[in-house]
Amino acid sequence: MDPVLPMPRGCDDRCMSVLPSPEEKPRAVRTMFDRIAPRYDRLNRILTGGSDLRWRRELVRRLAIRPGDRVLDLACGTGDFAAIAVAAGAEVVGLDFAGRMLALAQRRGVPRTEWVQGDALRLPFADVSFDAALCGFALRNFAALPPVFAELARVLRPGGRLGLLEVDEPANPLFRAGHRLYFRRVVPVVGGWLSGDRQAYRYLPQSAVYLPDARTLAGWLREAGFRDIRKRQFMFGAIQAISAVRA
Repeated sequence: MDPVLPMPRGCDDRCMSVLPSPEEKPRAVRTMFDRIAPRYDRLNRILTGGSDLRWRRELVRRLAIRPGDRVLDLACGTGDFAAIAVAAGAEVVGLDFAGRMLALAQRRGVPRTEWVQGDALRLPFADVSFDAALCGFALRNFAALPPVFAELARVLRPGGRLGLLEVDEPANPLFRAGHRLYFRRVVPVVGGWLSGDRQAYRYLPQSAVYLPDARTLAGWLREAGFRDIRKRQFMFGAIQAISAVRA
C-alpha cells in the first residue's frame, strides 16, 4: 500500500478547492491551526455539545491509563487529552506541529506534563519510551498515516496501548444523511461564523475524506506492529474510537 495519502477519491470540485495538495498539506495544516488556536476549544465544545470531552475520557478509561504511566498525547492541540490522562495519574508528553496550540496548552498549567513541538512522522523520542499514546481528531491532518503508526509503534513499549479518536460516517442511511448535512453544511457555516475563519471550517469537515476505511486503517495498524485492534462508535456512528495494543 502507498504510505502517502493521495488526494482522496470521491472528492468533488468543491472538495478539491478546499483541500491542499499532499505536498502543501503539512504547511497548510500547521498555518491553519496556528490561526484558529485561540478559538479552537470553544468551537469544539459548541459543535459537539460538549461531548468531545466525554469521548476523550471514555477512551482514556478504555486504555486503562493509571498512575505511573508515561503517555504521549500526539497532535495534542491545547492539551485536552493530556489533562484527562494526568487526572488519571499519568505523566504526559504532548506533541504538536502548531506552535500557537502548544502555547495555549502550556498556559493551562497541567502538572506532570511536558510540551514538545515536533513532527508525527519523525517523533523526537527514544524507542519504547511510552506506556500509552493518544491522538484526538488528527489522523486526517497528517500527510501520511502508515509512517505515523510506525513511529507510534517504535516509541511504545511492547504491550503499550494506543487510542485514536476521529470522525466517522454512520452506517445507518438515515443517520448518515443527517450527519452529512450537519458536518458538511452546518459546521462550515457555524464554525466559520463563530471563529471568523471560514477557510478553516470549510477544510475541517472536508478533510474527513482523507480517512481510510476501517479495514485499511486496521491493516496499516497491524503492519506497524499493533494487535487487538478494536473500534467503538459514538454519536450514532459519527465518531470512532480505536484502541490497539503494541505487539
